[in-house]
Amino acid sequence: MKNLYITLSFVIASMTLSAQNKDTEKADKLFNRFEYVDASNEYLKLVDKGKADNYVYKQLADSYYNVFNTKEAIKWYAKATQEKQDAETYYRYAQMLKAEGKYEESNVQMQKFAGMAPNDQRAIAFKQDPNYLPKLKSQTKLYDEKSLDINSDQSDFGAVLTNDNTLYFASARNKSRKTYGWNEEPFLDLYKATYNANGTFSEPVTVSEINTKFHDGPASITADGNTMYFASESFKEGDFEKDKSKKLKFGQVYLFKATKEGDKWGNVKALPFNSKEYSVSNPSISKDGKTLYFSSNMPGSLGGNDIWKVAVNADGSFGTPENLGNKVNTEGNESFPFITDDNKLFFASDGRKGFGGLDVFLIDFNKKTDAINVGAPVNTSKDDFAFTFNTTKNIGFFSSNRTGNDNIYQAIPVCGVEVVTIVRDAKTGAILSDARVAILDDKKNVIETRTTAADGQVVYSVDCNRAYTLQVAKDGYESNVFPVAKTNGGIVNVNADLQPIDVIVTPTEIVLKEIFFEFNKSNITQEGAFELDKLVQVMKNNDQMVIMVKSHTDNRGSDAYNMNLSDRRAKSTVQYVISKGIDKSRISGKGYGESEPKVDCKENCTEEDHAKNRRSEFLIIKR
Repeated sequence: MKNLYITLSFVIASMTLSAQNKDTEKADKLFNRFEYVDASNEYLKLVDKGKADNYVYKQLADSYYNVFNTKEAIKWYAKATQEKQDAETYYRYAQMLKAEGKYEESNVQMQKFAGMAPNDQRAIAFKQDPNYLPKLKSQTKLYDEKSLDINSDQSDFGAVLTNDNTLYFASARNKSRKTYGWNEEPFLDLYKATYNANGTFSEPVTVSEINTKFHDGPASITADGNTMYFASESFKEGDFEKDKSKKLKFGQVYLFKATKEGDKWGNVKALPFNSKEYSVSNPSISKDGKTLYFSSNMPGSLGGNDIWKVAVNADGSFGTPENLGNKVNTEGNESFPFITDDNKLFFASDGRKGFGGLDVFLIDFNKKTDAINVGAPVNTSKDDFAFTFNTTKNIGFFSSNRTGNDNIYQAIPVCGVEVVTIVRDAKTGAILSDARVAILDDKKNVIETRTTAADGQVVYSVDCNRAYTLQVAKDGYESNVFPVAKTNGGIVNVNADLQPIDVIVTPTEIVLKEIFFEFNKSNITQEGAFELDKLVQVMKNNDQMVIMVKSHTDNRGSDAYNMNLSDRRAKSTVQYVISKGIDKSRISGKGYGESEPKVDCKENCTEEDHAKNRRSEFLIIKR
């Protein structure tokens, strides 16, 4: 049923197809009335009689496409495309294949589409990353989902929860209503249910003062609960186009405004930018009530339907609608916008990289970032759309036909933290690209390592209420660690400022800070690695330099044990440097135990003396 709000422009365009004939007249009439179920039955009769041609196959495919019968759409698109079709047909064929999980076959059709429409943004995005799906499937989960008990066996979609705990949604459950030929379901009505403190919902009831004999809903309510914007049909205003030859009346989807009168809605008025030339639908009003977002195929749209916005003035008048541009819209269809209280826009699109059909996307207007696919489980290979979110109650809702019928699902945020790290030069403040940023868990296990881009930034999505550590390194700079404290969601900004390496190089040795080892161990520690990275940098800058590592211990323990321990430490040091890309011919190491003390304190050594004697020296053998 949601297709009523996203495909009218395509349907009306289809009426001008030139291959109609006397045999297809009855089926075409039903198709032009949007009665796709009956239309497909009539086209199938022509197939059975041997009177079908490429036009009939295409009409059958488009009929099934419009009611999202993916299996039948694929069957008839396959026959229709045995002859050359327009680019959009190959795109729709690809979408239907993707919705059935046939991704390789979908890519074949997308290649044809891209070849015919190379400048289409959908084609450009596909060619840049045709095998994007594995990455999409593995991205961090943002929401859990569950189906609502208030769903019926007919279409239910477009749920929005208001601040007074009322859930409004559109539904075709009223079986006493006349059925709509599009999909043989009753016309849409607007319903409401109460959201209870325990998370359940009351039995839905109709918003009788809004509902008419036409389609009504979905709706959007202002923050104060006193104004409603909702979709209905132009027939309500007596606006339609007549086709006398076909004895048809063609209407559009319009937007209307209603205000609260006690406990009822009244004072219904059509919005001034409605037009018999195009549809406007799926409203969403901003928290301050000053901006109304909606979808429309009005002139200036980039594709079939786009997301638009219009100013709502203090006197109740409206500004001029503005297209949100290609940061949101594509040559495909964008619909069902929802603006959150914190200025994030959710919307549905079939023109972006997705799982199939309509997917839900999110763009944060507070940031200069692109729209993102919200991922599974909200998005599936079917149609997923009409995502709304109540920031006060931290709960969202979306609609999907994943089970074969439009149903409403609850979106439960998965608690997550976004760690945004920017790496800079500590002295100059310059942004550092190509820096390595590793994130470690609370047990010091490396989870992942990424490299900063030109903006010096790396972003990690991590779990709530867990501590992490960032290890940041770049050639020419001292490595460093930065803690990420536990937090209950949100964004954590980490300024990772690195000190340029400033190493003392004498004619005979490279002077570093002490390379620390844990007591009685020989593995390289995090602190030791920071210092050894300086040695690595010096050797990279001087590619003929050859180093000898001498490792010493204090005089506690036997001579033999100390000699063996220091030798292991020297070899660990050598192995670390080799692991960083230095040829093994350029560095060697040997342990000297306690045989060459820096402070010859014998039995009277203080802790400070012992620390001075536990050391590593880096002698220059060749420059």
